[in-house]
Amino acid sequence: MYEPIRTQSVHTMAAAPEIPHRSREQELDIRLAGQLTALLTVTDELHALATRADGGAQGAGLDDAALAAAAERLAEQVARLSGGHYPLRAEPSDGSAPARIEALQQRAHTLAGNALAVATSRGDSAAMTLAAERMEAHSAPLRNRDLATA
Repeated sequence: MYEPIRTQSVHTMAAAPEIPHRSREQELDIRLAGQLTALLTVTDELHALATRADGGAQGAGLDDAALAAAAERLAEQVARLSGGHYPLRAEPSDGSAPARIEALQQRAHTLAGNALAVATSRGDSAAMTLAAERMEAHSAPLRNRDLATA
């Protein structure tokens, strides 16, 4: 009445040993490298705004030297996590409106928090320290803004 199935089940194909699978540690390495790369991009953007001559970035409390040092440390961590390959660095965009700087600070704070969570899951103390430092550095301007509006 019914014709027998002549092909392998989809479920048996998924369990095939020839398909490479990543370990949990490898997946966390990939996620952490991605979070740190995103944080590096925002840090580069803030660094570009700090190096411009206009007063908007200086009034927002951006420290050129600290941002440059942070970007280098982030790039080193990404290279360590991705087998020695340094990340590609994006060319920063134009525009330094105070609202844009504030949005970038908020984004960097969020990304640093995400990186801290992944680094904690992974047990990577170097990445945890760096992410916590960046989170603190990007939360200071946000706290100052909250105090000024209160």
